[in-house]
Amino acid sequence: MKKKFLFSISILLCSLSIYAQENNKSVLSIKQIMQGSDFIGHLPSSAKWSQDSKSIYFNWNTENAYSDSLYVYNSTNGNISKVDFETEYNLPSTPTFNSKRTKNVYIKRGDIFYTDITTNKTIQVTQTTDRERNAKFIENGSKIAYQKGQNIYTWNIKTGATAQITNFTDKKDKEKHLSDKDEWLRNDQLALFDVLRERKAKEDARKKAMERYKEKELFSIYTEGKSISSQSISTDGSYVTYIAATYASNKRTTMPHFVTESGYVENENTRSKVGDKPSSYELHIYDIKNKKTYPVSLDNLEGLDYVPEYTKDYPNKTYKNDNRIGYIVGPIWSADGKKAVLDISSNDYKDRWIVLLNLADGTVTNLDHQHDKAWIAGPGIGWGNLGWLPDDNSIWYQSEKTGYSHLYTTNVLTKKTKALTSGNFEIYEPTISTDKKRWYFTANKNHPGDRQFYTMPLKGGKLTQLTTMVGNNEVTLSPDERQMAILHSYSNKPTELYIQPNPIKNRSKTAPKQITNSLTDSFKKYTWKDPEVITFKAEDGAEVYARLYQPKTATKNKAAVIFVHGAGYLQNAHKWWSSYYREYMFHNILVDNGYTVLDIDYRGSAGYGSKWRTGIYRHMGGKDLSDQVDGAKLLVDKYGIDKDKVGIYGGSYGGFITLMGMFNAPDTFKAGAAIRSVGDWAAYNHGYTARILNTPVTDSIAYRKSSPIYYADGLKGDLLILHGMVDDNVHFQDMVRLSQRLIELEKKNWEMAVYPVERHGFVEPSSWTDEYTRIFNLFNESLLNITTKE
Repeated sequence: MKKKFLFSISILLCSLSIYAQENNKSVLSIKQIMQGSDFIGHLPSSAKWSQDSKSIYFNWNTENAYSDSLYVYNSTNGNISKVDFETEYNLPSTPTFNSKRTKNVYIKRGDIFYTDITTNKTIQVTQTTDRERNAKFIENGSKIAYQKGQNIYTWNIKTGATAQITNFTDKKDKEKHLSDKDEWLRNDQLALFDVLRERKAKEDARKKAMERYKEKELFSIYTEGKSISSQSISTDGSYVTYIAATYASNKRTTMPHFVTESGYVENENTRSKVGDKPSSYELHIYDIKNKKTYPVSLDNLEGLDYVPEYTKDYPNKTYKNDNRIGYIVGPIWSADGKKAVLDISSNDYKDRWIVLLNLADGTVTNLDHQHDKAWIAGPGIGWGNLGWLPDDNSIWYQSEKTGYSHLYTTNVLTKKTKALTSGNFEIYEPTISTDKKRWYFTANKNHPGDRQFYTMPLKGGKLTQLTTMVGNNEVTLSPDERQMAILHSYSNKPTELYIQPNPIKNRSKTAPKQITNSLTDSFKKYTWKDPEVITFKAEDGAEVYARLYQPKTATKNKAAVIFVHGAGYLQNAHKWWSSYYREYMFHNILVDNGYTVLDIDYRGSAGYGSKWRTGIYRHMGGKDLSDQVDGAKLLVDKYGIDKDKVGIYGGSYGGFITLMGMFNAPDTFKAGAAIRSVGDWAAYNHGYTARILNTPVTDSIAYRKSSPIYYADGLKGDLLILHGMVDDNVHFQDMVRLSQRLIELEKKNWEMAVYPVERHGFVEPSSWTDEYTRIFNLFNESLLNITTKE
């Protein structure tokens, strides 16, 4: 990378000094902000209520200890205290209640605990070295069913008796089949000798008599070499369902660790690459009373024979997908145990089926079929995020039918469907109140980047907003639903814990009360910028949301940096404390040094509905990149940025877009820092990539259009590549391959920094500091012609 001259260091330091004097605040350093929680403060998380609704337990760290500890807030006296080990050890975990909410059961440390709430008496049901799990009430609350190992057991609350319900085994007595020759010889012997016939008759009689005893034995379910999972017993105790899976064997990637305690290179076996052979899943039913098993037939699923539209681009290639069943979640049982629904996804990710399971014969009835020619996703969609309404005849679920994830109900008898919510916003984590009269959920109704907590009548109707603070409100209701524990944050205010009475239950509005103060003095000394959330028009007319950070006129240097968030389907142009908090603080440093910063929720980002989410289908680096280019144009046209002074950076998906920007829009971006980047999507994992690009074998066009390694010849500006060598998400091999390509293309204006002990998410502050110091220097040198030392 070309060298820049040195004289501007004094000018830069002088401007920083002036800034500090004007604001009466300390100047930030990269080393300082990259300490993470040690600099910001350790923030509260994982709030949950005590069962009596009087206390809030949460994870926190006020002592700068190695890890968080459990704290408790007493709502009666307002005190916060650290929970001692013995108290924490004996605290109940999140319980499952019976239908009347008079009893509950919970799992702690792999053992089962049962509480009679009316007497406030708790019994430890199991104390074993095995790990019991999935405990629930069955048979009108008279028994607790749970899983241990592969099998399901029940515990009778009244008698204390434990019964094993299933017996999965791979040991099956093989019947001996005689050859024709030996069969003839056997029959001839029996015909010749009376004693042999008499003995055989006695043995046959004995075996028949023993059959009566065998009928009383526990029924054996033979696995036939398949893996058994998702064992579930019906609420009425009549049926057990289970999945028998045949897992495909796919080649995995070997990743070497060079810096190790042993001093030797140690290899780690990590994920396979996209294009995996799919596993197969079969759902079976065990009829407990009649001691028989039978498979569930899914042959009548709507659209099961669908052939994807993209295959039309390959007229000479035969598309083959003999079994599209991807995974089966459920059953989700009705309260009375008489009905059950399944949530089924296709292995090409383009279909979701919600079906009624007919337990008596293993057939299914279609209730809701969701299809997307790109891929099915969205908040609350898939993986069993559905349930039964109190009438036991209707189910609720979420769908992107209108383009946004909303709440629906379907009557399983009449198949009548009703939309409970609608509009250009999304619903998150809906739950039904304990009195079964209303919904509680989070939604971004007011603004895509503002999440508030709402309630609504059970059958739909007016949404009532319960929280008031702009930003993100992660609400946990107390068991009596009279109070809300709120983990709230704003753009420039990290998460703190608040308590507020539930306006619906208390019939009055009371301001939330902050109960934690987590920030360090060092963090509070600086005036953190509140980025403006703006919108601009993309080249295709779409409205794009972005965070804009602007410097003061006196320090503005007419240079800009565009930050690209990672994960693809993630939101960052919002009004709460970002998960990219180090990057947020780094943007404050950039602004202090005169840069304008733009952070765009490009195509593919979360929070804006299905059309936005799938805007990158079959072409990552298409509209998601053009949104960055349009953002750069906005900076030049509206905010006075020099078109030759625009840089770009990001990590993971953001690193991928940075590479695509440097290769495919080289006249827009003069410098780029690509962190933990994907260089070739054919090398990434199956679950993420196959949703968006299908597979390399079936849709090579999509991979060719979407992978930076094919466009490396377009590099003009200064490129900095940064990658952890033990990244088990985006493998270091990806950037090694790209490096070789750049070498063969004789590109000189690029550098790579490697981090030998870091995975995808960096841990060590020294690594973070080194990384962002290099990025800061890159932009100073390439965009401003100044060499700096942080």
